[in-house]
Amino acid sequence: MSSADWIEFNQGCLVAALNKVRSALERHATAATHELPVDEPIPGVLDTLKDESPANQRPALETLCQTFGLSEFERAVLLLCAGVELEAGFPALCAKAAGDPARPWPTFSLALAALSGPHWSALAPSSALRHWRLIEVVAQPNVSLTLSPLRIDERILNFLAGIQHLDERLVGFVEPIPHTHQLVPTQREVAQGIALSWARAEGELPVVQLCGADESTRRLIAEAACTGAGLHCFALAAESIPTSAGEVEGLIRLWEREAALTTSALYIDLDPIEKSDTRTLALVTRLLERIRSPLFVSATTRQRPLRRAMLSHDVRKPTPAEQHEIWRQAVGDEGAGRLNGQLNQIVAQFNLSAPAIHASVREARATAGEEESLSDALWKASRLQARSRLDDLAQRIDPIAKWGDLVLPNAELDQLREVTAHVAHRTTVYESWGFGATSSRGLGISALFAGTSGTGKTMAAEVLANALNLDLYRIDLSSVVSKYIGETEKNLRRVFDAAEDGGAILFFDEADALFGKRSEVKDSHDRYANIEINYLLQRMESYRGLAVLATNRKGDLDPAFLRRIRFVVNFPFPDAVQRAEIWRRIFPPDTPTKGLDLSRLARLNVAGGSIRNIALNAAFLAADANEPVRMEHIWRAAQREYAKLERPLTEIGSGDWL
Repeated sequence: MSSADWIEFNQGCLVAALNKVRSALERHATAATHELPVDEPIPGVLDTLKDESPANQRPALETLCQTFGLSEFERAVLLLCAGVELEAGFPALCAKAAGDPARPWPTFSLALAALSGPHWSALAPSSALRHWRLIEVVAQPNVSLTLSPLRIDERILNFLAGIQHLDERLVGFVEPIPHTHQLVPTQREVAQGIALSWARAEGELPVVQLCGADESTRRLIAEAACTGAGLHCFALAAESIPTSAGEVEGLIRLWEREAALTTSALYIDLDPIEKSDTRTLALVTRLLERIRSPLFVSATTRQRPLRRAMLSHDVRKPTPAEQHEIWRQAVGDEGAGRLNGQLNQIVAQFNLSAPAIHASVREARATAGEEESLSDALWKASRLQARSRLDDLAQRIDPIAKWGDLVLPNAELDQLREVTAHVAHRTTVYESWGFGATSSRGLGISALFAGTSGTGKTMAAEVLANALNLDLYRIDLSSVVSKYIGETEKNLRRVFDAAEDGGAILFFDEADALFGKRSEVKDSHDRYANIEINYLLQRMESYRGLAVLATNRKGDLDPAFLRRIRFVVNFPFPDAVQRAEIWRRIFPPDTPTKGLDLSRLARLNVAGGSIRNIALNAAFLAADANEPVRMEHIWRAAQREYAKLERPLTEIGSGDWL
């Protein structure tokens, strides 16, 4: 039966049912002695419609009555209230049947008197009519319950008329999850397993818990599971859950009614709720315990079990092979040919979901032109997709420095180049050559940059990011370390999980404050601090990107970290030859200089960071005097820098400069 045919069929059934109630009211109004039973169909019309309809196509009225278990009397009361809204003659007929022209509305008193099979329990708050809010008792001053007007709920009225829409009281709380076909085989297996577990469940359906770092993938799997089970899927925004118990109860009642009318499941994402928000968590727990419709709980990590049955599933992004296929299909055969085999590098670097991959391809096609190849555009678009979650958690640094800007001994430069080689070729070694198949531990690439302030540690991190064409994020310890037990671990988990998408370079400055030595356990804070360090050890070993730790105090780091760090690069204080080379490179080509003596400048016993400060301040002094940068400008700037460092300027006399 087509949609249009069903609407016509449903309308005919509803009119026939309303006519039965009309007949009952007319007989009561005329005080007839012989009354046609309300449940007896009007001959011909309803029977004919049912004969012509398929067995699986029922009118909305019958669906609603069966769904909520309405008795014949409750069914008639519902139709009585619907008739007042749908047919012009019903209000006058109600007034006539009640014997009072001032009461042109349905009441329980009228229903008990005029309709067959009456029972007082239909009036109780626990009855189906009132529990599910199919009808509403409109309270009036000094009017008894049985004489108060009855009104059918608008959502129920529209349902009877064949009009489907989300209850307006749920708008803003729940939203439909659109159907998609972007699941890969491994994810489809999870969705099929959920649908099968529901099909085999006896009695109450278990709550399905979806755990994983990517919320979009969890949502896709929930929708696919609902499709497989013949359900619609709606998402509830956790942050919009009411804050009072009464409002929560009303939300539960409205949703369960909606779920029954539309055969729907509810998806609740718990990630926006902070663990410290105990009140909201208690309300959410109440929701999870009370809602009896099919239910998904979505979170990055597993939640504590409920008092009802729960099934937990770990949700992961597509495997590298599946991601490669998604990329290939998204770019098409022509695009794959233009990539010249570079698709493998993109898959190796970025761990994206199917929607993110398609978004990257759309962005790349819109921006790629003659000056930018498709592979470069795809790489750039993938970086943008991967960084969206990290920008809220860490400070992104735009890398400017390149290899030519670094002044280090050859041994340290060789180590830094080895770091780039490990990151660039990790997929070849771990997957193609099989090193990753023997163990998942120790595959993370980490480097420790140790040296005094100003020796080039941050610049070296920029150089690595530039060489690898990756994002560089500085982890702000003030936003990560928390005095509350367990919060530091949670914050770090969010950083690492977000960084996994694009294998970004994580730069922990002053890492000794975070990665310090584990202490002797004297109280609960010591115990939890050590747990945080153990967690960091595990994440450093499994992180698929590059983690760089910078410290001025290498000796303060926990030895367990040093054993697991793959590269330890020492940044020595520059000697005179290195300082002269730094001075030679410090001024940009467009900066006018005159009479600079590099050998004299190299006698300033300061690190590269201080040299840059002196050069920059000298440039401002020269610009203010409308002169090229001279030795006297550098002398004045050096005095300021030494004063800031609280050191005497004894390396060289002013007579050698001016």
